[in-house]
Amino acid sequence: MKKFKKFQLSGKCVDISSEGKGIIKYNNKVIFVNGLFLDEEALIEVDYDRANVYYGHILKLTNISKDRIQPKCKVCTACGGCQFQQLSYGAQLKYKQKKVYESLKRIGNIETKINECIGMEDPYNYRNKIQVPFGYDEKKRIVCGFYKEKTHKIIPIEECYIEDKRASKILKVIKSLMNKYKLKPYDEDLRNGEIRHVLIRTSKKYNELMVVLVMACNTFPGRKNFIKDLIDECPEITTIIQNTNLRHTNVILGEKEEVLYGKGFINDELCGLKFKISPKSFYQINPVQCEKLYKTVIDSASLNKNEVVLDAYAGVGTIGICAAKYVKKVYSVEIVKEASKDAFINAKDNKIENVSFICKDATKYIQELVLSNEKIDVILMDPPRTGSTPNFLNSVLKLEPSKIIYVSCDPATLARDLKILVEKYNILSIQPVDMFPMTSHIETVCALSLKKSC
Repeated sequence: MKKFKKFQLSGKCVDISSEGKGIIKYNNKVIFVNGLFLDEEALIEVDYDRANVYYGHILKLTNISKDRIQPKCKVCTACGGCQFQQLSYGAQLKYKQKKVYESLKRIGNIETKINECIGMEDPYNYRNKIQVPFGYDEKKRIVCGFYKEKTHKIIPIEECYIEDKRASKILKVIKSLMNKYKLKPYDEDLRNGEIRHVLIRTSKKYNELMVVLVMACNTFPGRKNFIKDLIDECPEITTIIQNTNLRHTNVILGEKEEVLYGKGFINDELCGLKFKISPKSFYQINPVQCEKLYKTVIDSASLNKNEVVLDAYAGVGTIGICAAKYVKKVYSVEIVKEASKDAFINAKDNKIENVSFICKDATKYIQELVLSNEKIDVILMDPPRTGSTPNFLNSVLKLEPSKIIYVSCDPATLARDLKILVEKYNILSIQPVDMFPMTSHIETVCALSLKKSC
């Protein structure tokens, strides 16, 4: 491979990419630059060329945007977790609204009005779930933090300003106990060490906090005392689980779980309903914005007591359970068995009896509905970042529900999927909801109605 020769240039940011990088045009090429905002000018060093696109970093800003602010985080330019710590929150919301518009236009050939993004009053310390890798620094000291973008290098972080404030203390204590009990971070290359990741989940409503130790071994010496010390120093922890991942993989969680302390789950509340959260359960990471998101979903659907609803990609059943009191029946479909089990318990705990839970792949289930001629009035769908599948969407076209509410965490895959659905559906509204402040990510609620001619 030919070695890339770095070079410097002065340039102006003409746009921001879908990943939140500043864009500079140079000799018919695009240069992506982290932390460079619209209309800013800077001296840039170009570091490498990938797929005929340059990537660089700022050496010196020569013209600064009025929207640039002083970031709270000292390592935001090195850590890959945030893109917009240095951009005013109002400018972030405008960028995200534009991102949805441009994705729909470019990918889906759909040009429609995008509502203003629903933001937060306080866009910091909102994450109720973090997954932190452990490793060594150059001096062989144990560190934890987040990976530098497109690398396996851990950027040590003492305090993250988008995660729950309680997490930082717990991680510091775990590092200290690892030294005390001579536990090593797992090394992917050498395939040795014990602790791979630590996952922390918190409840907004209740004083409940979960710690998951993701281990590369079934047990470890001194485990009982390690757990006792952790609880003594961090009494806010209400449950500790060991997740064992023996695979040589980038997948964080393994299959085996063992509860070491507490109930093995935590509870939280959304829209006045109580939800059980296990280590593997999908649950929105921003509880404040999640209530706004679900209100947008329910309002957009205009539900009534005669309707049958399919809640696809249901996770722990939050959307379907919130919708249940407005409709006749909800079928909640989720492939992850732990999440589906939690969803059943959540409905029971909330005394909701008109929701049926199906642990099955959403595509397979909807294909079965088509074959059985089952009538579905409304589909609520919240697929993963990769979006839905052509088979699922084509089955939707055959079922012809009167309404679809598509909740998306990636405007690109939303645009791709809408390109199929607009064959039979009109777009009623597109509402972005900022679930992920300081990052380039955006959640979008799209409401569709069946065309009258169909």
